[in-house]
Amino acid sequence: MRLSEDIKPISYLKNNAAKVIKTITENKRPMIITQNGEAKAVVQDIKSYDDVQEMAALSKLITISEAQVEKGNWTPQEEVFEEIRQKLDLLK
Repeated sequence: MRLSEDIKPISYLKNNAAKVIKTITENKRPMIITQNGEAKAVVQDIKSYDDVQEMAALSKLITISEAQVEKGNWTPQEEVFEEIRQKLDLLK
C-alpha cells in the first residue's frame, strides 16, 4: 500500500469522486478516507469487495466445519458417496 496515494481526506473524495472510482478500479487497492485526521471509511472496487466477502464466507464455513469435526460430528467419505449413489440410482 502506498500510504501517500491510498489515504485521502474526505474533501478529496467529495471533489474527486470520479477520479477515486477510476483509481481504485484500475489499481485494485482500497482507498482509506479520513475525517478530522482519523480513518473513517474504506472505498474499494466492487470486484475486490466481492472477493473479500467470498473469502470471509469460506473462512466461516471452514471454522464451522472444524468445530463439527472436533465434536465428532462428521460422516466418513465412503458413506457420503454411497448415499449419493443410492439417491442417483433412485432417479434412474
